[in-house]
Parts: sequence; structure tokens; C-alpha cells
Amino acid sequence: MHRDMITVLLFIFLLLQVMQCSAVLDVLFLMDGSYSIGKGTFERAKHYAVKLCEALNVASDKVRVGLIQFGSVPRLEFSLDSFSTKQELKKHLKKISYRGGSTQTGLALKYVLKKGFPGGRNSSSVPRVAILLSDGRSQGSVVQAAAQLKQTGVVLFAVGLRYPKWEELHSLASEPVESHVFLADHFHDAVNGVSTTLSALSFCSATPAGCQAESFPCERKTLETVKELQGNFMCWKGSKGYSPYTSLCPFYRYSKVYKRHQTVCHRTVCSDPCDSQPCLNGGTCVSQGLERYQCVCPPGYGSDPHCAPALSLDCSIDLIFLLEGSATLTLDGFLRLKSFLKRFLQTVISSDSPSKVGLAVFGGEARVEAQVGRFKGNTRNLLKAVDALQPPGGLTLTGQALRHVTRHGFVSEPVFADVSDDLPRVVVLLAATPAADDVVEASKYARDREIFLIGVGPERLKAELNNITGNPQRTVTYSSPDRLIGKIPELKAKICSVDTQGCLGQAVDLVFALDASVGVGRENFATLQDFVRSISVQFDVNRDVAQVALVAYNRRATTVFGLDVHESGSAILKAVGEASYMGGGVSTGAALLHIYSKVLTVANGARPGVNKAVVVLTDGSGGDDAVVPAQKIRDSGVSVFVVGIGDMQRDKVLMIAGSEEYMISAPSYEDLKYFEDVLVQMVCSEVRKPVNLCKPNPCMHDGICVLSGASFRCQCHDYEGPHCERRSGKNSSRGDVPKPAGLKKKSRQRKSHQELLRRYKLHRRRHTA
Repeated sequence: MHRDMITVLLFIFLLLQVMQCSAVLDVLFLMDGSYSIGKGTFERAKHYAVKLCEALNVASDKVRVGLIQFGSVPRLEFSLDSFSTKQELKKHLKKISYRGGSTQTGLALKYVLKKGFPGGRNSSSVPRVAILLSDGRSQGSVVQAAAQLKQTGVVLFAVGLRYPKWEELHSLASEPVESHVFLADHFHDAVNGVSTTLSALSFCSATPAGCQAESFPCERKTLETVKELQGNFMCWKGSKGYSPYTSLCPFYRYSKVYKRHQTVCHRTVCSDPCDSQPCLNGGTCVSQGLERYQCVCPPGYGSDPHCAPALSLDCSIDLIFLLEGSATLTLDGFLRLKSFLKRFLQTVISSDSPSKVGLAVFGGEARVEAQVGRFKGNTRNLLKAVDALQPPGGLTLTGQALRHVTRHGFVSEPVFADVSDDLPRVVVLLAATPAADDVVEASKYARDREIFLIGVGPERLKAELNNITGNPQRTVTYSSPDRLIGKIPELKAKICSVDTQGCLGQAVDLVFALDASVGVGRENFATLQDFVRSISVQFDVNRDVAQVALVAYNRRATTVFGLDVHESGSAILKAVGEASYMGGGVSTGAALLHIYSKVLTVANGARPGVNKAVVVLTDGSGGDDAVVPAQKIRDSGVSVFVVGIGDMQRDKVLMIAGSEEYMISAPSYEDLKYFEDVLVQMVCSEVRKPVNLCKPNPCMHDGICVLSGASFRCQCHDYEGPHCERRSGKNSSRGDVPKPAGLKKKSRQRKSHQELLRRYKLHRRRHTA
């Protein structure tokens, strides 16, 4: 098996922690300390010697180590019997001083021939190993001395320093040279190479269990002087006794160049624990030893050690990703968007995901590469389709692309066919450059056909993306390209937020307050009525779940219908039309006081133990007197939401809402429909909070509410009944909490409401078409 050098070095680094040679062995270092090496390289040679000694079991009866430093003359730094422990040996190695001098490698080899291994056991049964550390640039003859030394049975390793002259090192080392020549700068690799060769020669067994020696292509680098002919120049020539003459003389340039030499390396390699690819969903495996590993997971998977999915697109939607591939966007930019899309799908889509996904690209033209549902249940082919996406080039015609996917991205049947699979339709726009065409009308075209638009792009496109989505809460931006991957959880949450069928099954008392003054106008008042219908139909209206009331107001407020008047969603849709345009001035404060005292009371249908919310629709005028009444309603435990429309007075509207979390700003009455689901989400999240049974006070005629376990009781004065509602002893028809209906009745009501919601949405689609 072949591996590239970088991968092998990673294995070798881990392997050195467990490789140990414990045989009986005499090892003698011949360390070059000449001027051609220099002090810095000499220190690196010492470091290599220290690392090699860490892989040797140094002891008087095991591995003995000695060292000779040579320059102009060889010098014995310490003999083989000087140290009996590895710690002492390493400590002394680090103290050896650089001496300098000419590179007399031949004299060092002859010294060993004459003196032998000083302090060694000089026994034929004990293998002798000489390790030469040099740059291979010797002065004088070296080959003959090396050959004589090898003939005595010494195994000679040649370890190159800095940019060595490989030809000389090859001529000195034992055969095969690939197993006996290394580079000290790659000390982990060189130590592994020496240990591997010693094991192959049966001198010692340093190969851990589960590891083996392997061969693979590698290269060696050196610095060589190159002579280049630059041309000829006119020069004078002559000699003593002769007249000088002119001639053409060559001109050479000498330069240093790096050269690489291909060879074969033999190393001990262990199986990497990451070979089994234990990390899922694009996680990166990092080895932590020969058996342990760690998975570095992408966003959304960090809670699992193997990057199993932590995020899941568990909502039921039809989803198209529209990917920019214009000429304005660089190839790197397109690949970055494609990589994000692939990582997102790997993170949230599984084979059993209820969502159906499609793919489209755009630039000068728009192409639907995969219609919605084509790869349903086949995540692998979906990811292959992402890999195959190609940029169309051309201008960034975002508006044209939005119209194209609206018409052609979702059609497996006629666009507005009466089909039972009426899932929300979502387009996720992945863009990085400004649009070259109009996007406002194109996005309205899509939204009018009930396409939910979500925009993803850099922060500089935030304003444009907000215009496209029509709702800042459907825009995802990032400050720099490297932050894009981290937006996966946010995008997933925004996609699934559109799959909201109101607050089905959630008990709530919901009151709408419609501004019917002259500032709104008759035509816009009809738009407000349509908005109330669209919101109401997303709640399960009946006595046991959701109750809805409507108040219209100018300077005075009128209850169009109370909370306990209508028991079905269809009745609410019809009753909203009974609200009359009033004209005249406006007082939002008067409307809120009316709601507080005449609508949100037990006598008028409000239920204790049920969360309550008030939604005020206004252009902001007439709100000067509304701040105190709004706070009074909030103090009673009721949430107040304000939908401000048009060129409103934002500060006043914010004071009524109490917080931006309870305020929606619609640019115009025509744009109000784009904020329907936003308001539903806000109301739903609020009414799911725990209920305080005594807020608002369910006790009438100044009765005191007292919590009692999971219920309450009223302390009455001169009145009687559960809510202090009467002087007589007649029983009240209303209890402390809403009476649950039978399961069969609930089931029928739920199915009936879902059918109403489906028919209402279908009616709006056909009307738009």
C-alpha cells in the first residue's frame, strides 16, 4: 500500500511513542561538527541523536551508545560504556559543544577502523551500528574507508544534515541505501527509518503489534550549484614574451537551486484508527494515538462523538434551493455556496425526512436542475446532484430566477390543482452578489402565490434580501465567508418555521383591535379584515381551544363579536365581514380600555386558566393615550401585540407594544399579508407560556382571586358564584377552567378545522391566480 509522505509522517509521529529497541546492541554516532555544517545544523543533529536514543533501551546490558565529533580531527565525546541510563545519555548529548574545522569524514571513519567502538563489547555476537550525521561534503577520500568499515561487519547509516550531497551519502551507507540513508531534519521519519531497518536486520524487534514495514515513493531535496552560460564578452589574452590579443571569452552565472531526487522509503506504519472513517456527515477524523481518535464535527453534529445528526429537517415542506452562479461571482464563491448547500443537506436531510427538496441555479438564465421530490428518500443521489451543479454565468438576474422557480420548480401537477398534498412551498435563495434586475416585483409575484422566500447572503446584501423575503426574520446574513457554515442551525430553524398551521390544539383567548378611523380609509380597512381572517383561520376555534373576539374603533370602540360568541372558524370568517368602517378620529387608548373592561372579562367569555393576547392593527396615529392602557393590560397577564402599517410613528407604536418582540412593522397595507405567519408564530410562542390563573382577575365585583393548587377560588363580598358574578344562588354556566370535550368530538373538530384551513388557502391561491 502506498501513502504520501505527509500521511506517513503523521503515522510515524504516533508510532515513535511506542517503538522501542531493547536488543543487545552497540551504537556509535559519528557527528559532523565542521564549519560547512554550522552551529544551527549541529544543534539539529544533536536533537536527532536525542530522539533516536529515546527509541533505544539504553542500559549496560542492552543498548550502549557512544559519540565521536569530527571536523578537522575526530574527537571522542563519550565512549559506549559511559552511561547506563537513557536520562544520563540524553543530558550529556545536549551539552556537547560545536567545534568547527574542515569536513574530514574520512579521518573519522579511519579512527573507528583503528580504535574500534570505544567502550563497546567488541564481540562478534553483539551487532555494531555506526550512524554518520553529515552534509556529505567531505574533504578527502571517504569511500574506501567506509567500505573497509562495512567489511568488518559494521552496519553504517548515513543521515543527511541540512541540504546534503546525497551521492556521497549513498556511497558511504550500507546496502540497500534506501534503508540506510535518511534526512535528520525530518527526525521523526529518520528515527522510524533507522528503527525499521534494525528490525528488518533482526538486530531488535521495535515493531509494535498491528504495525508493519512498508515501502512507498518519497523524495529527497538538496541545494546544488548550477553553472549557466550567459554569453560571450571581448577579453584580452596573452602570455609572457607574446603580444596580447583580443578574444571572445564565455561568461557564466553560478546560482543555487533546490533539486528533488525520487527514491523509495521503508518505514514502519500502523493502521490509522481513522482508516475506518468513523466520523459521519462530513466530520473530520483526528488520530490521537494508534487506537484512539476524535471527530471534529460540522455545525449541528457536535453533540455526538461520531457526528450523528443532531439537527433534522423534520417539518413537512416543499423546498427549493436557488443557487447563484453568475459571472459576477467567482468560481471560488460558487464552490463555497455549493459546499455550504451540501453540508446543510448532509446535516439536516435523512432518508426518512418528510421534506421534499429541489435544486436550481441562476445567473443570466435560471435552470431547475432537480424538481421538488425527485430525490425523495435518496440522500446520496441528492448530494451527487449538488456536486454536479454548474454555474450558468452571465448577469445576476435574481428577479428572473425567482419568477422561474415559482412557475417551474414545484410543478409535478398543475400549479393550483386541488391536491391533498398541500405542503408549504419554500425557496431558499443562496446569493453573494447584488441583483442586476428588479427583485421587489418578482418576490411579490412569488409571495402572492404562497411561496415562502428565505434569503442567505453576506451582510452587504441584507437590505436587498429583506426586500426579497419581505420579512427580516427570513433573512440569514454572515459577516465573512468562513462564518457561512455556522449558519446551518439558523437556516434550518427559519425553514421549519414556515411549517406552522397556526396554534392548533393550543388554548387561547385572542382579541383583535381594528383601526376603523379615517386615517386608515375604507379600502385599507377591508385589507385589515382580510388580515384578521387569515390569522383567525390558523387557530382551532371552539369553546375548548381557541376563542376569538373582534373590536373596531375610531374615537370610540365597538365590540363586533365577543370571545364566546362564535364556536367555529367558518363562523369567525363570516363575522369579520360584519365589522363596519367608522371613519372619524382615532383613540387607540380608548380601544384598549374597552378591551380591558368589556372583552377580557369572565362575564364576556374570557376563560380563567387560558393565556390571552390582544392584537392591535394601526397606522400609529391616535396612540398618544394608549401607553398606559396597554401596560395595564400587560400587568393583568395579557400579551399585547401591535402591527404598525405604513409611515407610522415607530416610537409611539413601540411604547404601546412595550418591546420590539411584540411589534411588527409592515411597509404598506399591500405588504401586510407577508407578515401573517410571523404574527402567528409570535402569538403561538407567547400563549404556550405557563398560565397564571389569577391574571387577569377572574373574580368579578372586586372579588379576590386566591390560587389553590392547579386551580383558584374567588373570595366574594356581597356576591356569590365561582367568579362572584351574582347575588342570587343561581349556578353559573361557566366553571373555573374550560370544560374538555370528548375525544371523538375533539377529533371531529380538529379535522373540520384542518379542512377549513386547507379550503381557505386553496381559495386564496385560486383568487391570486
